[in-house]
Amino acid sequence: MRPPLIRSFSQLEDLAPGQPVVTLFSGGLDSSYLLLRLRRMGVRDVHAVSVDIGEDESSDYKRQVAEALGAKLHILDRRREFADRYVAPAIAAQAVYLGIHPVSSTLSRPLIADSAVELARNLGAQAVLHTANRSQNTLRRLNGALRLLGYEGAFGSPYDLDPVSREEKLAALRAADVDLLAGRIVSGDSNLWCREFESGILDDPELHEVPDEMYTWSRPVAAPDDTDTVTVAFEHGLPVAVDGTPLPLTELIDRLNRRVGAYGLGRYSGLEHLDHGEKVLEIREMPAAWLLLSGYRHVESACLEAELIREKRHLEQVWVREALEGRWFGELRLATQSFIDTCAARTTGSVTWRLRTGGADTRSITTGTPLYLRDREAWEERAIATESAPFARPEPVLAAAA
Repeated sequence: MRPPLIRSFSQLEDLAPGQPVVTLFSGGLDSSYLLLRLRRMGVRDVHAVSVDIGEDESSDYKRQVAEALGAKLHILDRRREFADRYVAPAIAAQAVYLGIHPVSSTLSRPLIADSAVELARNLGAQAVLHTANRSQNTLRRLNGALRLLGYEGAFGSPYDLDPVSREEKLAALRAADVDLLAGRIVSGDSNLWCREFESGILDDPELHEVPDEMYTWSRPVAAPDDTDTVTVAFEHGLPVAVDGTPLPLTELIDRLNRRVGAYGLGRYSGLEHLDHGEKVLEIREMPAAWLLLSGYRHVESACLEAELIREKRHLEQVWVREALEGRWFGELRLATQSFIDTCAARTTGSVTWRLRTGGADTRSITTGTPLYLRDREAWEERAIATESAPFARPEPVLAAAA
């Protein structure tokens, strides 16, 4: 019989004090307060795992907080794996939620869950705990991933049925001599693909404004009349080079975030649904994603037939839905990935963009196996000649001279 899903702090009282517990740790208020509660309950072997996928929070800060709360911190560098195994498939899948914004935490949560399960199994941990609450889509994504990964111990978030106010968490941590950044006005989530903000001053979709200083990648620094030309090359569905320079995907994304973001490009805002259909506002900055997803579609259109792309567009939203609902490791997402991989195998080419403040225009779309025309008039002549050839009257045969 499986251990029960952890949904409240009272369930943590059933944990064996001397057996290892793994917690997902961001260094934020919720994850720090969880460490404090575990310490108060007498759980002595707590392992806080931080999966480095390019987030903003510093490792030194996380280490200080974890040590102050009696937990052993494990910082796992998964940046390359995140780019190659999660972001790259999302580019090929054109993973954009309902046409509003590229997905982000949808991609990171399966990797974070997988990393936590690997550590928990190595330690023989009795539980994997996280701190998502029911107003966060992370709740079902982490729980879904942990379930599909077949983790043998208990798992879940005690905040699911047992929320704790921000003021109460701050007061408890201050009393324990842990001074967190109490001045945060939003909840943030970041990785090398996206910087995302929600909650706090962004709670109300009808009235919201993001202070400019919160944007890092997409803050306009280029002069109003400045332009830049950038070429991105794709091979078999994977971005591989910028301006002819081969780059690993992690570095390619980082360069484009800065270069494209300098023109104020790559900001998104929109509503995303919760588990029961309610909507919450989320703000993102994703300059590299903005360019790479658009560029990929251009190259794909140059290489693949229209009917294949039409069918792929339908399956792209199936892929997004399954990943978003916490079924990254599920059969349907994996099946749609096979179709998308088949299309990606034929998607090779490059796109040259002219960047300008507030927008970008294509200057070249190139592939070695194009379906596009470069000379329409010549093509029309050839097509007409080919179509007319079977109906052409034969040339008369002249009688031989006597």
